[in-house]
Amino acid sequence: MNDFRAAGHAAVDLLADYLGGLAEGPVWQAMDPAARERLLGLPLPRQGRGLDQLVRDIGADVLPYPMGNGHPRFFGWVNAAPAPAGVLATLAAAAMNPSSAGGDHADVHLERTVVRWIAELAGFPHPPGAGLLTSGTSMATIVALGTARDRAARALGVDVREEGMAALPPLVGYVSAETHSCVRKAAELLGLGSRNLRAVRTDAAGHLDPVALREQVRADRAAGLRPFLAVASAGTVNTGAVDDLAAIADVCAEEELWFHVDGAYGAFGVLDPVVAHRYAGLDRADSLALDPHKWLGVPVDCGCVLVRDAEELRGAFSLVPSYLRDEKADGLRWFSELGWFSEYGIEQTRPFRSLKVWATIAASGREGISRDVAHCTAMARRLGELVAAAPELELVAPVETSITAFRFAPDGVSADRLEGVNRRLAVAVQERGRAFVTGTVLDGREALRACLINPAVREEDLAVLVAEVRAAAAELLAAG
Repeated sequence: MNDFRAAGHAAVDLLADYLGGLAEGPVWQAMDPAARERLLGLPLPRQGRGLDQLVRDIGADVLPYPMGNGHPRFFGWVNAAPAPAGVLATLAAAAMNPSSAGGDHADVHLERTVVRWIAELAGFPHPPGAGLLTSGTSMATIVALGTARDRAARALGVDVREEGMAALPPLVGYVSAETHSCVRKAAELLGLGSRNLRAVRTDAAGHLDPVALREQVRADRAAGLRPFLAVASAGTVNTGAVDDLAAIADVCAEEELWFHVDGAYGAFGVLDPVVAHRYAGLDRADSLALDPHKWLGVPVDCGCVLVRDAEELRGAFSLVPSYLRDEKADGLRWFSELGWFSEYGIEQTRPFRSLKVWATIAASGREGISRDVAHCTAMARRLGELVAAAPELELVAPVETSITAFRFAPDGVSADRLEGVNRRLAVAVQERGRAFVTGTVLDGREALRACLINPAVREEDLAVLVAEVRAAAAELLAAG
């Protein structure tokens, strides 16, 4: 243990220096080719290395080449800077190294608590047992849609777990063009088929149209199909748009559809009083998927699925082999009556995710988290103002949460040439190293999207981003 103690101290010092110095370096830089080849070609060691040497190797060969998401001028995708409290808790969780499938140990009970905390933060009703931590929203979506499928099959008199999808008529779900790809993946993996996901029209800002949803459901039902699911977004990845959740909830109630909300990135926006009204109806969903490893800054990986009915969730996934029977169930009902977490999802051996969630939330409290969320949304609106004030730039969608979508669009340049510049612009900005932004396609046009979920971002960082976009675009335009 002496070697571990010394190496541990060295590792903490190394990581503290790394985190403390992020803002002073480039946001991202391409790896040195020699360093890349060195990592790619590492031979399997014949003999072991000391812990102190491993720490030095990490410092020399790994930490100098980050993704960039810890930097306050990283505005790419939806990747958070890690909360220091979560970093420390990750080390402690790894030291314990339990399987959080179930049983009577700290991680299991702590997960019950942090899932309840997440539900409270998001304003979602939470009966005990109606949720669990997952690797991310992709897995949470599979769990939620699997539960919806099970309920729909049961209503048709089919035990889909026993009989399979062949015993069912096609089940039809409803999404929009802005729905995250994880929903389609879940539909494919669950045997629902992506062609049975109907893309409902959206308005100009990318919101799913509730009137069109109702019309499509009724038309499909009249054609003999079996509508069962509607998916709404509480913050789309492209623009941060929040669907009209209350109106969609009304349609789902009328048409007896499972109402699922994808809140992976944006659900915690409800904590900002300025934008909280956009989330009306979130509490009426049958299931909600979200990612503490996004806006909360919990170190990857950590998603969460919340459902309204714990028995629906458990009924869809519970399978207890003889070697995992809880022999203490009758004598210790206080911890076992909800069963194991492995009865509520796909994973059997599950990592100790709850400690880093607990530490991250506890370090800030509700007030601190709400303050950080509100700061990010305010900075996104300010970025929108800076874009609107720049004659060469234009906003391509309203700023609803903490994503600002815009493009390079000076007067007097052909549409084809502008598309070419905007298509290459994100990479050009990234390679300059002073800011990081990513590209997307909105309404058929190339655009940039800046996602602000790092509470360390300041207005001067926004000014750098705008200046870098303008400079990189001018270079691309001049180069033809």
